[in-house]
Amino acid sequence: MKKLTKCAPSVLAADFSRIHEGIQLIETSGGDWVHLDVMDGSFVPEISFGAQMVRAVRSLTKLPLDVHLMIEKPENHISAFLKAGSDFITFHTEASVHSHRTIQIIKAGGAKAGISIVPSTPVSQIVELLPFVDLVLIMTVNPGYGGQSMIPECLDKVNKLAQIKEDKGFVFDISVDGGINRSSIQKAKDSGIDVFVAGSAFFGADDPGAELSYMKNC
Repeated sequence: MKKLTKCAPSVLAADFSRIHEGIQLIETSGGDWVHLDVMDGSFVPEISFGAQMVRAVRSLTKLPLDVHLMIEKPENHISAFLKAGSDFITFHTEASVHSHRTIQIIKAGGAKAGISIVPSTPVSQIVELLPFVDLVLIMTVNPGYGGQSMIPECLDKVNKLAQIKEDKGFVFDISVDGGINRSSIQKAKDSGIDVFVAGSAFFGADDPGAELSYMKNC
C-alpha cells in the first residue's frame, strides 16, 4: 500500500497582510496541517510572531495547527500557545534543559507534543524522548530563514528514526522542514517521512495547488 504523506504548508512564507487568503489557499489546495514557525530572534536570528498569530489563524481554520517553537526556554511559553488553540506544539531539545518535563506540560494541556533538532544535533540526543512524543521534526536547513536549500545529509536522521520507530513500535510521525520542493521531495519520502513542511515552494508557486498535489503524490 502506498504511504500517504501529509503536507503542512508554512505560513511564514505567506503574505501576512492577507493571512486569511493564505489559510484559504492551504485549505483549498489540500494542505493537511497549517505550520506556524514561531521565532524569537535569539534561538534563531529572525523574529516572526507569537501566540496572537496562532490565535488568529485558529479562528480561520479547522485544520490542525502545527506550531513550531524556535525559541529559547519554550517551557515558559507553552501555556500561551495551548490557550491559542495549538494542536501540535513542537519545541527544540537544544533550547530546553528539561525536555521530558516540557513534553509533559504540552500533553497535560491537551495538545500533541513534538520535538525538533537542528542539522548539527544527532538523533542519539533524542532517543530517550521518543517513547513520549507524537511528532519528531528534523530540520533539513539551519532554522531562521525561509527559501534555503535542503541539506541532504539530514535525511540520514530520518532513516535512523524510521528504523527506531519500526524496531520499537513507536507511533510518532516524522516530519522534515527546510528546502522541501519538487527537487527534494522524493528523497525526503524515500527516507521515511510522514509529514513535510513546505513554505516558499508552496506560497511561491504559480499554482500552489498543483505544486502541493505533486509533492504529496509523486
